[in-house]
Amino acid sequence: MTEPAVPSTPQGTPRGLDLGRLAAYLATHQPELAAGELRATLIAGGKSNLTYLLHAGEHEVVLRRPPLGHVLATAHDMAREFRVISALARTDVPVPAALLLCPDPDVLGAPFYLMEHVPGEVFRSRAQTDPLTADQRRELAMAMMDTLAALHTVDPMAVGLADFGRPEGYLARQVRRWSGQLDRSRSRPLPGIDELHDRLVATTPDGADTGRIVHGDYRLDNLLATADPVAVRAVLDWEMATLGDPLADLGLLLTYWDVLGDGDAAAGNPVSDGLGPRAGFPTGGELIERYADRSDVDVGPLHWHVALGCFKLAVICEGIHYRHSRGQTLGEGFDGIGDIVAPLVAHGLTALEEQ
Repeated sequence: MTEPAVPSTPQGTPRGLDLGRLAAYLATHQPELAAGELRATLIAGGKSNLTYLLHAGEHEVVLRRPPLGHVLATAHDMAREFRVISALARTDVPVPAALLLCPDPDVLGAPFYLMEHVPGEVFRSRAQTDPLTADQRRELAMAMMDTLAALHTVDPMAVGLADFGRPEGYLARQVRRWSGQLDRSRSRPLPGIDELHDRLVATTPDGADTGRIVHGDYRLDNLLATADPVAVRAVLDWEMATLGDPLADLGLLLTYWDVLGDGDAAAGNPVSDGLGPRAGFPTGGELIERYADRSDVDVGPLHWHVALGCFKLAVICEGIHYRHSRGQTLGEGFDGIGDIVAPLVAHGLTALEEQ
């Protein structure tokens, strides 16, 4: 039997990839991608896992791998991402087709997977959202909420995800998890963050609606979308998906939307400056109303869940700040990410006072 052809690998390989080793692996496991020169470019924008566009002959696919160095435990699980998008492919939730999972860290230094390249745009910056009309902004925000409602109505058992998480005690476990991640990323004083943690522990809601598929980092700039016509083409970045309380998705979304998109941390924030009311989108309250109209979830007060979202995002940003300070991040936009940790902590404490 003839061995599959191995694509040539030109100079200029982006960090995080060894195109020679990748080409050899693909030649064995995905030979249709081994028909020509293999090239790769880092897709800018993401602040956690690394995403590359691979050009393999006439094919274009996307490769996802964890960040370089200081990988937080359980926070960059490629197998979980691959599993959930594979399962959701047969639902109304738009996801890229899952193509190949490589669990072997010896190939690229970490597990990775390949998925379909879906045409669309990740709306993140004011340069992208300012040209949109008011109607387009509103339609895009409502399509985002409709898609989240569709996700939360998927029956995990029906798509083979009944064992995808441990729903019981989900909220308390989230607080513990992010506290542990914070301890692994501490490199400077963070006033108020331990108080926020302690108050979250003391006021964790009882009787949460757990057992639904939650994305874990749902926001507009984790979607591939189009503006003409307005549509969500794919939901991306499933690294934190699990079974849990859908209100946690809403709380984190409001953290991005109303805190980073309209609060003290909004102006020029390095996460995304093109989202939220300040960028001309509907208010967070309008988003929740739309979600409630499309979902069977009892929304109720969300103050605690917003506070959890602030704590979680503060820990994530601190972890990125930690990696950036040690030269372990790729791309631009990391210099100021540590500056938004304090406003997130402050807003989380305020949200708990309001509940």
